[in-house]
Amino acid sequence: MGYEIGPRIRKYREAQNLSQKEFARLIAVSNSRVSNWEQGINRPDVDILAAICAVLKVSPTELLDIRLDPEDMNGHEKKLILAYRARPGLQQAVDILLGLEKDTY
Repeated sequence: MGYEIGPRIRKYREAQNLSQKEFARLIAVSNSRVSNWEQGINRPDVDILAAICAVLKVSPTELLDIRLDPEDMNGHEKKLILAYRARPGLQQAVDILLGLEKDTY
């Protein structure tokens, strides 16, 4: 069974003009691990996703291809998300209040 995250890792790695070797060094894994991910042989552990996203300059939702369906949110939730996005200066404070660490997303 192949994993779908591999092609997205390759796409974002290439968009950053990184070789597999360079990318592997930046996230402190072996080159063969990166190759295995990209070939769909296996997938990265959750504990390394933050490093992958940071190096590739991509959000976890983009890397994992997670899409929120607006139909699954009520009006208040939509307002909160829009307000959060509109106030980047307050995002860190909101994250702290909610107990969200930067490393977890």
